[in-house]
Amino acid sequence: MSCLSKQHRLNSKKDFNDLYKSAKKWHTNSFVAFFKSEKNIQAAFVTSKKVGNAVLRNKARRRLRALFLSYEKQIQTGKYIFVAKETIHEKDFEGLKKDFNFAFKRLELFK
Repeated sequence: MSCLSKQHRLNSKKDFNDLYKSAKKWHTNSFVAFFKSEKNIQAAFVTSKKVGNAVLRNKARRRLRALFLSYEKQIQTGKYIFVAKETIHEKDFEGLKKDFNFAFKRLELFK
């Protein structure tokens, strides 16, 4: 089962506010990662209007989701939020993958 199924989505405002205030976070050039340890994986992918029009925002979220899925088996369980920055479109997929590696190493999320 994919970690992006309905039960693994982060939806409530309370969860978002809790993570923004108390989670570990790491900034990269293309996104900000928030993490808080829990017993299940839950994830959210956020893009603001600063990222671009609807097409570019959706593309940014799709790219973040695809990368997160590629690391699904290697990372710790918990709640994740990824917030795309304006510069996410300047990087190719390999550049984003390096950012993910760097963020996960810094946050000590690999099993």
